[in-house]
Amino acid sequence: MNANNINDQVYDLYDEYCHGRIDRRQFFERAAALAATGVAMANALMPNYADAQEVLFTDERIKATWVNYASPGGNSGEMRGYLVQPVGEGPFPAVLVMHENRGLNPYVQDVARRAAVAGFLALAPDGLSTIGGYPGNDDEGRAMQRSLDHAKLQQDMVNSARYVRTHELSNGKLGATGFCWGGGTTNFLATEMGDELAAGAPFYGRAADTEKVGNIEAALLVHYAEDDPRVNAMREEFEAALTEHSVSYEMHTYPGTRHGFHNYSTPRYNPEAAGLAWERTMAFFHKHLD
Repeated sequence: MNANNINDQVYDLYDEYCHGRIDRRQFFERAAALAATGVAMANALMPNYADAQEVLFTDERIKATWVNYASPGGNSGEMRGYLVQPVGEGPFPAVLVMHENRGLNPYVQDVARRAAVAGFLALAPDGLSTIGGYPGNDDEGRAMQRSLDHAKLQQDMVNSARYVRTHELSNGKLGATGFCWGGGTTNFLATEMGDELAAGAPFYGRAADTEKVGNIEAALLVHYAEDDPRVNAMREEFEAALTEHSVSYEMHTYPGTRHGFHNYSTPRYNPEAAGLAWERTMAFFHKHLD
C-alpha cells in the first residue's frame, strides 16, 4: 500500500502514536474503526528499516565506530554514540545527528553515515544508552525514552555535542541537526551552547523557548512540513523572536509533506522534499563549518 492509499485520519492517528499519545494497540484499533482497510493502512505506516539504508556501514568512503564518553549531569554520567568519519586524516567539521523520540534507530544511524559521506565527522548519540540502548524496535524505544529524565537527556545531548566538537578529528566547528524530538533538541542546543554551536538545522522540531532565543549565536536552517499543525503552531512566535534578536536564520516549508517526511522508512517519506532539505542542510553546514 502506498502513501496515496492511506486515509488522512489514519495518518493523524499515526502522528498520535508516534508521539506517544496513544499506544500501538489503540492505533490499530482506531485505524480499523475508520475503514475496512484501516489495519492494512496502519501496517503500511510501520517503519521498514531493512530496506531504507542509503549508505551501508561497509561503505569505503567512511569509517563507523561506537564510542563511549563522559556525560556529567546526564542520566547516568556516561553516553554511547555512533561516530562516523570520512576516510582521511582530517580534521573535519563536526555534526551532531539527533534521533527522534525512540532512540538511535537504523534510520538515524544511516543519516549519520550520509553526513560523513558529505565530509563531516558525525556523531549520532543514543539517548537510551544509559538504560541499555535502542532496543531494536520503536515501540519499546519510545517507552524507554519517555521513562528518562528529560532535562538530563537534554544534558546528555549537550555533552555529546561537546564531545564531537572537541574530538581529535574535529576542526572545532560544530553543527547540529535532528528530527522531531531531535529537531526540538537542536533548537534547545542553540539556546544553551552559545558560540560553541555554529549552525543548527532542525527538522520539524519543537521551537526554542522564546525567552532564550536571545542566547542563540548559531545560524539556523529550520525545516517544516506543510501538514504538521502541532509543530507549525509554534512557528510564528519563534520566527518573531529570531527576528527580534537578529539571529541569522532561514525557514523552509515543503509542500505536500507531513511530519516525518525525511524518514524514508515509512510512507510519510517524501523523496523530493527529503532530498532538497538534505541538500540544503549539507550546503548550509559546509558554509558555516568548513
